[in-house]
Amino acid sequence: MFVRVLFMLLLALNIGGACWLAFANRPVAEAAPATDPGVPRLELLAERDADDHAELASAPESPADLANDQCRRFGPFQTQADARAAMNILTPSTKRIRMREERATQTRGYWVYLPAMPTREQALATARALAAKSVHDYYVVTAGDQQNTISLGLFRDQGNAERRRAEIAALGFTPKVNARTEDLPVYWLDFALAGAEPADLASRVAGAHDAHIEQTRCQAY
Repeated sequence: MFVRVLFMLLLALNIGGACWLAFANRPVAEAAPATDPGVPRLELLAERDADDHAELASAPESPADLANDQCRRFGPFQTQADARAAMNILTPSTKRIRMREERATQTRGYWVYLPAMPTREQALATARALAAKSVHDYYVVTAGDQQNTISLGLFRDQGNAERRRAEIAALGFTPKVNARTEDLPVYWLDFALAGAEPADLASRVAGAHDAHIEQTRCQAY
């Protein structure tokens, strides 16, 4: 009889302990920090791009904002290095600024010549006539689009080219002067001012002797 009672008591204690383990409230363990103290949180590229897009979405100015801006263009600069140097100087004084490339036809010098003769024999005869009058700085073009033309010199300055033309014309010939041109890149700076244009804005940029400031229409950039 005693053994049976002891057995039932132990059984009841086991059942009670099992119930307590199954249904008792357990304390919630605190989550470990993602990083050590003092170390910034790891940011995913997707999260950073989303933040950047959110900032860009609010960046463009309204037409009313653009209407209040004072917009200018500064140039042309012959080299990208000159334009970039000017941009670095002007940036602190501007609301926004950008560099822009254009193509421009520029004069690269002046050519004095006698127009092409119908035949090579005529070109050589004209060359001998020039030599007979003490003209030795010439060249008979022997091939290409200017074949049988007699070149009388290339000049950087138009005034020197005109003097050469007059000198040969005085000897009884009919020389011509043509400007030699080339399509080259030039660079402009477009910028907006928040207020009035500073009086010394252009003079702040060293080496911009051929550049000038012009008023232009404001754009969002």
